[in-house]
Amino acid sequence: MQTLLRFVRLLAIVLWVGGLCFFAFVVAPTAFGVLPSKHLAGLVVGGTLNILHTIGLLCGAFFFAATILTPRNRVRRLFQLSLVALMLALTLYLRMNVVPAMERDRIAAGGDVDAAPANNPARLDFEHLHPFSEKLEGVVLFAGLGVVFLMAGERDTLSS
Repeated sequence: MQTLLRFVRLLAIVLWVGGLCFFAFVVAPTAFGVLPSKHLAGLVVGGTLNILHTIGLLCGAFFFAATILTPRNRVRRLFQLSLVALMLALTLYLRMNVVPAMERDRIAAGGDVDAAPANNPARLDFEHLHPFSEKLEGVVLFAGLGVVFLMAGERDTLSS
């Protein structure tokens, strides 16, 4: 049972953090680099982000459950749970509040934010929310890396 719980914890955090890295360093730059407009790239990135948030919420739930079920929860595991709780809260906030607000702004700006006048209120709000969302996603990524770091320092409980 210990091995299964450890596998679930590792798989969940690796999928989530790996997905965040792949999104940030491959998907988004590639979409904005190869697609003919920022509008099309934004549609691809936004759709991908929705999937990434779903993966993150599922992986976070599995990680949380497996960690709670793991015997001998130590202080290190409490830090892990705290970081994953932060990751879950921010991901849920992004998915339920920030991303929908950005989508409403995109639609209110006529569908293409960059085509709207520079003083368009929807464009201005979108341009405020976009860097905010990037910062929150960055916090989620670094918190996930913190969990991976803490897990790397765990002793193998099977051999003790």
